[in-house]
Amino acid sequence: MFLDDVLNEYLYHCMAKGFTPKTMKNKRQELKQLKGYLVDKRGITELESVTTYDLKAYVRFKQQAGLQPQSIVTIFKMIKAFFSWCEKEGYLKENIAKKVEIPKVPKKVLKGYTLTEVQSMINAFTYKNYIEARNKAIIAMLADCGLRAMELRGLLTVNMKETSILVNGKGNKERIVFISPALKRILIKYERIKKQHFKDKVTTEHYFLSYKGSELSHVGLDNVIKLAGQRCCIDGKRVSPHTFRHFFAVQCILNGIDIFTLSKLLGHSDISTTQRYLQSLEDFELINKAIPSSPLMNLTRR
Repeated sequence: MFLDDVLNEYLYHCMAKGFTPKTMKNKRQELKQLKGYLVDKRGITELESVTTYDLKAYVRFKQQAGLQPQSIVTIFKMIKAFFSWCEKEGYLKENIAKKVEIPKVPKKVLKGYTLTEVQSMINAFTYKNYIEARNKAIIAMLADCGLRAMELRGLLTVNMKETSILVNGKGNKERIVFISPALKRILIKYERIKKQHFKDKVTTEHYFLSYKGSELSHVGLDNVIKLAGQRCCIDGKRVSPHTFRHFFAVQCILNGIDIFTLSKLLGHSDISTTQRYLQSLEDFELINKAIPSSPLMNLTRR
């Protein structure tokens, strides 16, 4: 079978499965690059002619191009998924990508925000106008709900309830997150100012809007977080929406939420993803958490 035909069929399969436009864009881009490499560098135009050695050569090609291990791992996950599908469809006898070794990603411990830093970033914005109120609400929601950047940007007003939020997560999976009284207080003020700002104006149905009433862009959200970091002089830490998600996870663990519940709150499909958040707990935090759960300490109380 021609690579072109199989790749085209696979992409339609992924669309039918309901993958997000962003995921589809990434799949198209990476598989197009793989096909280009196989055709131009290896002279391969048919699926059956692709071998494990060709895929190993592709990994080396990406390494020589200067790609970081994490990028190569991400790319190869898409390639492995494609060949796994080929095996299930009976186009190949086995998933040849299984035998390809990919570079190990160095484990980096993310240095998270402290409670004081998060409080400072929330207080860095006021209620004097719509943008200030919106930014304050964004920082507060990221810290208190642990949403992904795309989840926050895609949040619809209709999904905002009195004490909960219906979140459309990764892979179009829905979950419920809860609104604390502290966050609710900020959101009430934001909604009042938002209503006044967009009075008699046409807007999208998104909860957080740009100044003109359109959906908040990826860059727009990133700029909000960077501005908060600048105003509070956050130094030596990654200032991004994801760091707030990390902050939420760590605080939940420190406050006694079990990892299985946390995994559901974060919308993780695999608990190992949730476990990575624990790597950033400082030694003194681990000690404080460990003391109440010490078997001997519990025995002495009896």
